[in-house]
Amino acid sequence: MEEKLNLPIVDLSSSDRASTAKSIRQACVRYGFFYLVNHGVEDELIKKVFDESKKFFSLPMHEKTKLTRKEHRGYTPLYAETLDTSTKSMGDLKESFYIGPIEDLPQSVLNQWPSEEFLPTWRPTMTSYYNKVISAAKRLLSLIALALNLDETYFEKIGASHKPTAFLRLLHYPGEPAALHEETYGASAHSDYGMITLLATEGVRGLQICREKDTKPQVWEDVYHVNGAFIVNIGDMMERWTNCLFRSTLHRVILTEQERYSVAFFCDPNEDCIVECLDSCCSEISPPRFPPVRSGDYLQERFRATFLKA
Repeated sequence: MEEKLNLPIVDLSSSDRASTAKSIRQACVRYGFFYLVNHGVEDELIKKVFDESKKFFSLPMHEKTKLTRKEHRGYTPLYAETLDTSTKSMGDLKESFYIGPIEDLPQSVLNQWPSEEFLPTWRPTMTSYYNKVISAAKRLLSLIALALNLDETYFEKIGASHKPTAFLRLLHYPGEPAALHEETYGASAHSDYGMITLLATEGVRGLQICREKDTKPQVWEDVYHVNGAFIVNIGDMMERWTNCLFRSTLHRVILTEQERYSVAFFCDPNEDCIVECLDSCCSEISPPRFPPVRSGDYLQERFRATFLKA
């Protein structure tokens, strides 16, 4: 069962921060998803990232597997992970490439990069995009703090956005008609693990959300592409912080006959940050639902459960 969805549009450049924060709060309570426009990442740079991504995924398999995922960086082949761990699926029909923190020296050396012989402008393009998006994400987090009736520097003060654990993930979903009649997804139903995700798409359909995951039958709604906009969604750690006020919404990518590319940016807290219920989100009648957890430990466990061939 599928329906059309019209998500709110949030303008990151608006001078009316109070009004923008109110819009974010409404979007996160109702949907857990919204569009972000005027985010400061140029259309030309986004196009270059997609072009470079397509060049990498079109390389021969033996070249891609030279960069097989280590320390959550590098190449992940088709069927190597399943995001819905409750299924017995052979895995999700997608391939991907992870780039981890760039600005933090001990972390940045763990990254793997394609050979400049094949892709001479790949690394500088991805580095430029990473830096632009993390800047937008930090600006967005200050507005999310306001949306939660907190000081706008709250996430900085607790260390969440100081050297965040931010990952860029390039995604390729091959168009395979044979898979359309099987219980196979490009990305099976899941919620994201961290704080916020900023997703760039090109217009090929496939992304769907289910706002009421416990309702049967589940109602899946298409998330449409908006030119120049990131699709932003709330992750599980932000849901924990807000005591489920902000929802980490179930979503998936269905397969179509058309190839699909997307670029996800996961902005997660510093690994030593303690995630515990915000004072503004709990009370005597609404006590904390989750115990405090160290961000790095939480993410590590979620990654471990995701990869079938870790």
